[in-house]
Formats: sequence, structure tokens, C-alpha cells
Amino acid sequence: MNQNAWIGLVAIGIALAGCKMAPQYSRPPAPVPAGWPAGPAYATAPASTNVLLAAADLGWQEFFADPNLRELIGTSLANNRDLRLAALNVQRARAMYGIRRAELFPALDAVGSGSRARVPGDLSGTGNRMTVDRYDVNLGVTSWEIDFFGRIRSLKDRALEEYLATEQARRGAQILLVSSVAQAYLALAADRENLALSETTLQAQQAAYGLVKRRHELGLATELDLYRAQIPLDVARREMAIYTQQAAKDENALDLLAGAPVSKELLPSGLSGIVPPVEISAGVVSDVLLRRPDILQAESMLRAAHADIGAARATFFPRISLTAAVGTASSDLDGLFQSGSGAWSYAPRVLMPIFDARTWAAYRAAQVQREMALTQYEQAIQSAFREVADVLAVRGTVDEQVAAQESLVHASSETYRLAHSRYEKGIDSYLGVLDAQRSLFAAQQALVFIRFEQMASQVRLYAVLGGGSM
Repeated sequence: MNQNAWIGLVAIGIALAGCKMAPQYSRPPAPVPAGWPAGPAYATAPASTNVLLAAADLGWQEFFADPNLRELIGTSLANNRDLRLAALNVQRARAMYGIRRAELFPALDAVGSGSRARVPGDLSGTGNRMTVDRYDVNLGVTSWEIDFFGRIRSLKDRALEEYLATEQARRGAQILLVSSVAQAYLALAADRENLALSETTLQAQQAAYGLVKRRHELGLATELDLYRAQIPLDVARREMAIYTQQAAKDENALDLLAGAPVSKELLPSGLSGIVPPVEISAGVVSDVLLRRPDILQAESMLRAAHADIGAARATFFPRISLTAAVGTASSDLDGLFQSGSGAWSYAPRVLMPIFDARTWAAYRAAQVQREMALTQYEQAIQSAFREVADVLAVRGTVDEQVAAQESLVHASSETYRLAHSRYEKGIDSYLGVLDAQRSLFAAQQALVFIRFEQMASQVRLYAVLGGGSM
């Protein structure tokens, strides 16, 4: 090949180097309203979006104000096996991207070989049988595909998007871990508070049962009153066993999330002893959803599907590869590096597809995969919107629930006090005391649950807005 031909080939290669068959990507519109739902269940959003911007960028160390919870979350991030697997997946995806990217460049190999063959006389040029020795040392490129039509670059782009998707998956795993630790911590606090409530109720019921028993022995109370007094006593005993069991399960869950046994000094005694998280808001627009790791992950997979289409389109065009080597060769090992033993070779290869039904099928499959990725992306946005809307509905009503329940507990407590006083004076039967006590215990348990929901909803809002990955 003369010099002009080489120059022409290089010029064509440079002209086609920017040729890619992947369709141009543009972010699809979000299939959700631009603003959050409004109505009686939702609190009025602030006019400023400063809080919104801070919510996604607020580190978990700043959001969680309780020092014990912060220490527990830090331990979990260092030891949790699920998060460690997510980080290893990122490293693997990064390595796979490096492999795909390296395919754009020729691989330079040094090859040494030797052979010895017996050639029959009727096959030799001299008519005499002979033994042929050959020794080679070469430095060259083997089957390097020149990516004129962007097939390898499209595969490289897909590997890049898969790497970015795994990084977002790792961020999502961290958010899930942070929120799960906080939720488990709050659940343990609530169960321990209910356990203490059950213990206090049991002590009160033991005293009440003792009083009724003495009155029964004196003939001032009926046997029916005695059995009625035993009912709340047994209920309190059962509740103590239930919450003792549940608190133990909560501790086991925290140990699993932390990846190591949690120090008893870090565990909460009740909800009242926990410093609540920082108040945040979702703002007034739903664009914050596009910053969530799960949605960014879905978008990366959508970009990867676009790259797949480019790779599928490139298979309809010629594939050009080159094998070239330069080195030395000799029939004698001693003469391998002597003057005149230099050797070189180059072998370009062009593969032109004429008919292969598999290429068309692969192209159609890539198009369908892109539509699937688009649907999954839109589905992720809709699911995220619903999650935030649900949490906002809780945040908009939970304060009123707490206030109403606190009033109910106070009324139930006064009712129980008055009913017990009337029974002691012989005005009413023990049935009124039993009903009042049952209502009071249920109201106190419900208050603990609603206060748990109040704190937990703030944690969930932080998580669904994409907080906790920093």
C-alpha cells in the first residue's frame, strides 16, 4: 500500500471516528404533576424553595440531632454487609467500564514462537525431504477493530451508564440503610415505652385486684367483681410479655443493620428521650424527585438502552479489523537477532454483513428494551411521587392526631380516676372501673404509636426526598 492510500485511509478513519448510531437522548417529561397534592390532609407548603434544596443535600449527620442515633448510623454505614455489597458492585461496574473503554485502543503484544516440521520430499521445493525450523519474535496488534461506526463506543457508553446506575444503587442502599436504622431505633423506643406503660398498668391492676379481693373477702364485692378485676391484670401481663418480645426483636434488627452488636448505652429508653430530627419540607414543586437515586438509576439504564440501539445499528455496517506485527524471524535460533532477520506483516480485514436475520432481531430487541427502560423510568417517578405524597399526608395530619390523642388520654385518665373513686365509695360496680381502665390503656398505647408515627414520618420524608446519601 502506497503512502497516499495510507493517508486516505487515515482521513476516512478520522472522518468516521465521530460517527455513532445511538439515537440522541433527551430526558423524558415526568409523568406526574408539577406540584404536590393539596387538600385538607396536606399542610401548606412554604413559598420559598430554600428548604427544598437543603432537604436533598442535607447530610444525615445534620438531619439526625440525637447523638446516640448518629453514632449508631455511623456504625451501620461502616459495617453493614448489604451496603458493602453495593459498594463492591460499584467497583465491579467500574472495572467492566474500563474493559469496554480499553477495547477502543489496540492491545500491543509481544509474541515469541518456535516450530520444527518434517516436510516429505514430494511436498518440498527441492524434491528432497527436509526438516524446517522457524523461530519468531514479534511485537504487534492482533485483530484490533477500528470503530468506524461506533459499535464499541456504544458498548462503552452502556458500560458507563451501568456503572453510574450501580453508583446510584449504592446511594439508594445507603439511604435505605440510614432510614431503616432510624426507623428501627424509633420502633425500639416506642416498644420500650409501651413496655414501661404495661409495667405501670400491671402494678396499678395488681393493687386494684388486691383491693377488690379484700372487699370480696369482707363481703363488700361480688365474685363477678373479682373476676372483672382479674381481666385487666391478665391483659397487662400479656402486654408486658408481648412488648418484651418485641423490644428484643427490635434490638436484633438493630444488631443486623449495624453489622455488629449495638452497645446497650446507645439504645433508647423511650420516645420522650430522643432528640427529634431537624424539620424539613418538600417545598412546592416535584422536580426534587429527579434527584432521587432510584430515579437517576432508572435514567442511567434508559441511557444504556439508547446506547444498545447504537450498537445494534452498527452491526448493519462493515466491521474493519487490523492485525499487524513487526519483529524478527530466522530458521536458526542463533540468527534470530542478526542483521537481515527483520520481518513485518499487516493484514486488514473487512467483514461486510449481507444477510443475517439475527441483526434485525437484535435491533428490534434493543428498541423494545428502550421502551421498557422508558416505562420503568416513568414508573419510578410515579412511585416516588406517591411515596412523597403519602408522607406529606401523614405530616399534614399527625400533629392534630397527637393533640387529639393527648386530650383523649387526659379524659380517659380522669374517667378512670372518677370511676375508681365511685367504686371505692360503693356508688358504682366494678364494671365502670374496668371499662374506664381499658379505655385508658388503649388510649395511652395509641398515643405512643402516634408519637412514633410523628417522628418516623419525618424520617420517611427525608428519605423519599433523597436525603441520607451524604
